[in-house]
This record gives sequence, C-alpha cells and structure tokens, in this order.
Amino acid sequence: MKLTVLLDNNTLIDRYLIGEPGVCYHIDIDGRQILLDTGYSDIFIHNADILGIDLKQVDTIVLSHGHNDHTWGLGHLMQYFDRIDRSTERRIQLIAHPDAFAPKFYGDKVIGANYPQDCYNHYLDKVETKQPYYITDNLLFLGEIERTNDFEAQRPVGQTKDCCGNLVGDYVLDDSALVYISPDGLVVISGCSHSGICNIVDYAINVTGEQRVLAVIGGFHLQNASEALMSRTAGHLGCIQPVHLYPCHCTDLNAKIALARSTNVNEIGVGKVLEFV
Repeated sequence: MKLTVLLDNNTLIDRYLIGEPGVCYHIDIDGRQILLDTGYSDIFIHNADILGIDLKQVDTIVLSHGHNDHTWGLGHLMQYFDRIDRSTERRIQLIAHPDAFAPKFYGDKVIGANYPQDCYNHYLDKVETKQPYYITDNLLFLGEIERTNDFEAQRPVGQTKDCCGNLVGDYVLDDSALVYISPDGLVVISGCSHSGICNIVDYAINVTGEQRVLAVIGGFHLQNASEALMSRTAGHLGCIQPVHLYPCHCTDLNAKIALARSTNVNEIGVGKVLEFV
C-alpha cells in the first residue's frame, strides 16, 4: 500500500505544496486508487497534479465523517471531472457511514457535507454502511466505531437533527477510519478521530483479530486536549505500542510532544509518501 498526503494542515519543507485545515489521502492498493476525504476546497486537486497523481483514475472515495473540512472538496472534484470530461461509465464508489450525510451545525454555521444528489450521482455510487466493509482483501472501512473507553468522545461536536427533525448534540457517530492489514501488522488511517483514536485502534484490532499495530496515521482529535484526556490517550497508545505514529490535522504540538514520550511520533504533512508492504 502506498499512501500520499494530498491535504493536511501542514506541509513538508521544500515541497512547495499548499495546506489547509482538512484531510485528503490518496491510497494506491491492490490495483485500486482510493481517496480518504477530500478536504474543504480544491487544494488537494492542485497538490495531486504537482505530485503526479492522476485523480481521473480514482475508483473509490471514502468519507471518514461528514464535517465540511473532510467533505466539501467533493464538489470541487465533481467539477474537475466535468471539466475534463471523465467518462460517467466508470463509476466511483463513495463509501461512508449513513450519518455522514446528515445535517450538521456549529452554532449558526453549517458544517455538514454539501451533497447535491442530482450532480454527485452522475459519477458516484453511494455505499452507506455502519458495518465493517472490505474495499479490497486487505483494506477495510470500519463503519461505526464501538466506543468502549470512558475518556474519549464524551462531548458532542455541534449539533445534528434527529429522526423528528429536532436539533440534538452531535456525537459524530459517523466518524470512521480505514485499516490496512499488512503482513507486519495493522495500518490504521483516521480522518479526525471524533470516535477517539484509542477506540478506533481498539476496534480495528477487535474486527481484524490482528494484535500488532504497525502504524497509526491521521487526525487524533487532540486539539487543546485536557491533561486528563492527553494522559489517558498517551498511556493507552503506549500500551499498544504502534511501531510508527503519524499524528496530524487536528492534533496540536502539545499533543504530539505528549505522545512522543511513550510512542514513536513521526513527521507528516502534505507531500508525505508512506509505503507499506
């Protein structure tokens, strides 16, 4: 598996690429071309062009959850396909938890996915699932993450609407992740980890039955984290002992320093390429 960071808050020095507060990873695996998230704007398209990645070949798009900094780039990608006359006969799978398309608000701001059915369905075949879903024999979409610990995902992030149309606290149950099952252990790839990065890694181990964790990549939802949350998170990941940790997006410097005391934290940003056998 080859993973290229097309979008993150940070960029790597001397690559002259563009960042924004969002996520987009290009994954090349088993002959498949996959995007995890699409950021907030069209920046990932420009970065892909500079990095020599042909987005016309993408056959699968996975949404880690329904927030705007992970989904609004999807509209720009559809416009890009329209401009280059990408054939609509080559359908693209769009994989997400069903709640990823639910309305989401933060105060008076709309922060949910912008999904116009009439346009997107021209190119995309939507796969909505709460259950684990194998994209390839070795790449798994986790679906709805079991939240089993008592220190993560304890507070709502904005609001959503319930089945009766009432505004309720949004615990972002649609937050999910990808798992690559490598010969050397699991590679867990998250978007924002609203479910809790420890919950995500634990669930990946539970679903696959593989105890070894080779790498954990993505946003860990540790921005301005409390000392208690940071201590419990660092301790939990320290017990699991992933070989490599690549915290980015919504993980601030203090969190990276705290994690580095018990795990092997590595630098990551736009332009980073990771390869796993």
